Amino acid sequence: MKHEETKGRRISLEEVNRIAELARLSPSEDEREQLAAKMSSVIDFVEQLNELDTTSIEPLHHVLDLHSVLRDDVVRPSLPVSEVMKNAPQKKGDYFIVPRVIKGAET
Repeated sequence: MKHEETKGRRISLEEVNRIAELARLSPSEDEREQLAAKMSSVIDFVEQLNELDTTSIEPLHHVLDLHSVLRDDVVRPSLPVSEVMKNAPQKKGDYFIVPRVIKGAET
């Protein structure tokens, strides 16, 4: 028996069955035992983290120091309609004609 399994089972087989049902999985009995042990070891690990003193650590909104990678929204001239419509396989005036995708929609 591995170290994780000897710490005491916190996830019951009933809980594994319910989680499997919600995830639409059908694990075998052996897999359910393994899942219960693995889930329990995850809880043990999180409990170890909860024992750490984090009072002097500022909360983060992200673990990496990321800045917005999106460009500024700047108004720029677009292509002329006549140029865009050259690529239209089917058109009606200044509009593309596309196949209907919603049943019962009126044209």
